[in-house]
Amino acid sequence: MRYGETTLQMVQRHVRAGETILTRQRSLIERMTDAGQPTEETERLLASFIWIQGEHVAHLRQLEASRDAV
Repeated sequence: MRYGETTLQMVQRHVRAGETILTRQRSLIERMTDAGQPTEETERLLASFIWIQGEHVAHLRQLEASRDAV
């Protein structure tokens, strides 16, 4: 967590960063496919990134729900 950053802000930052990572990974797979390169490993890594992003989004929703309940 960055200095002065709340947990909510940290998780929001992680979700934004995750979206950037997913976009880059999908673009990489597209470029590799176009170049005729194998993409199996890259696609497995993308699947891991997607799972991690889902965890970040779920955490964000949980924090937002608890904040709204107060």
